[in-house]
Amino acid sequence: MVIQDTVIPAVSWLRRAACRGEDPELFFPISAKGPGHAQHERAKTVCRRCPVRMPCLDYAVTTGQEHGIWGGADPDERRVSTLRQRDWHFSTG
Repeated sequence: MVIQDTVIPAVSWLRRAACRGEDPELFFPISAKGPGHAQHERAKTVCRRCPVRMPCLDYAVTTGQEHGIWGGADPDERRVSTLRQRDWHFSTG
């Protein structure tokens, strides 16, 4: 499938995702702090019990998702992880 010149990868893993029966807004808290903290933690709790957590996280990283909890990681955690992987790749290459 192509949307605005972007190829959408197959997400067959989504059918097994723990978040499937949840309100999607749960995974897009306004903040990880303050009033949004409880929502942020509830979303991560769902992710912790998810059998497809890693494919979800990989999808978020490879498609550049800038918002939301994906695979149990918030945007800041995904950025740090991506930077660490890039640094590791350059230091070993």
